[in-house]
Amino acid sequence: MNESQSISIVTYGDAQEPDRRGRLVELLRNCPIPDNELLLNMGLFLTSQTLSRLLFMDFLYRQVIPVQGVIMEFGCRWGQNVATFTSLRGIYEPFNRLRKVVGFDTFSGFPATDGKDGTKMIKGGYSVTKDYEKYLGEIVQLQEQESPLPHIRKHEIIKGDVMETVPAYFEANPHTIIALAYFDLDLYGPTKACLDLIKDRITPGTVLGFDELNDPDTPGETLAFQECLGLRNVAVKRFPYNARTSYVVIQ
Repeated sequence: MNESQSISIVTYGDAQEPDRRGRLVELLRNCPIPDNELLLNMGLFLTSQTLSRLLFMDFLYRQVIPVQGVIMEFGCRWGQNVATFTSLRGIYEPFNRLRKVVGFDTFSGFPATDGKDGTKMIKGGYSVTKDYEKYLGEIVQLQEQESPLPHIRKHEIIKGDVMETVPAYFEANPHTIIALAYFDLDLYGPTKACLDLIKDRITPGTVLGFDELNDPDTPGETLAFQECLGLRNVAVKRFPYNARTSYVVIQ
């Protein structure tokens, strides 16, 4: 078993999904498309599930174009959303040097879980491969260089427990306003901590995105949301093409 196969995640596919996805991966690794055209044709390998998530990130980004502030993702893992937000900035507002994209993750899986997190979330779950944050940082840097103002760094990848790294970030960056915050921490404790930490840095129009609200396998995220925002105080909406994700627009 290789390192990637030993990483613990929860999946919901049918019995044939591993073989089907495995064959797609094999075709990707052995793609006959020339290197100078491969990135132009990555849509070949997008499943409907992956494409729907990319469309959701695009939807969220478009909501905050007129809103001042940075984009933060709490629990970025492999970093697809961070890279996507970077590319979307290049499409929608390429000269907005203040639209920083900041991703937080332990890059070593869950440091601990709580009784409120149910039974499927386990310590060490959703880890990544060794030194992955360096790999992700290079990808995002290259993505940023594909757009105007490449000499101005407009992203940060921050490794560590959000209970410690997020307060440290705000202390070092007291000017921060948040236009979009995406929560994919899965767990009660860090989700609640981050919601509490950002409450004085959001404005009317700020969008909060959530990966696991109303999901019985990750009850901690909903409990944290309920305690911090109150289900009767905000409208929790869903994107019609992706069943799992939710968002709230602060009024």
